[in-house]
Amino acid sequence: MNYNLSTQNKFGTRQLTVVGMLSGISIMLGLTGYGFIPLPLAKATIMHIPVIVGTLIEGPVVGMLVGLIFGIFSVIQNITTPSLLSFAFMNPLVSILPRVLIAITTYYSYKIMRGNQGVKAGVAAAIGSLTNTFGVLTMVYILYAARFAQAKHISESLVAKTIYLGIAVPNGIPEAIIAVIITVPLVMAVKKMKKQ
Repeated sequence: MNYNLSTQNKFGTRQLTVVGMLSGISIMLGLTGYGFIPLPLAKATIMHIPVIVGTLIEGPVVGMLVGLIFGIFSVIQNITTPSLLSFAFMNPLVSILPRVLIAITTYYSYKIMRGNQGVKAGVAAAIGSLTNTFGVLTMVYILYAARFAQAKHISESLVAKTIYLGIAVPNGIPEAIIAVIITVPLVMAVKKMKKQ
């Protein structure tokens, strides 16, 4: 099965349709709460999966646009319904940049790998998912370590440990596994349909 990611310069109706559809799914997951899976320490998200799927089906530009819309939605959601850490998520460097980067890491990790198409898609999905988790939390750490410590009532010296060991690892690993489980069969099925 020839599984080439789209690298064409043309951006057509199909790509725009995919961007709209996947962005709508991501926003719907956020608005309804279905995009969050309760875990003991926090909520794991699947809202980044449309970015990964769009990238693997139509290429990095589609994925970046879906990521952009996902990020903008995140900013708006944190403005309209603020939570404990909304001060960080209102910043586009926290909410938008890592979501756009999901497409880049997904695309290039897929592209440089050799071997079975399903395995390549699975690894790319895991890397894209981890980009979301670690990208967002790293930006929170870089930009808002002191405010994070204040919001969580912890010492500033514990911020890195709390963010990475308390949030990133317990959330990021399940999110990556879920991303692989959902993405691989979906992308392979769509590619098979497109080939036919």
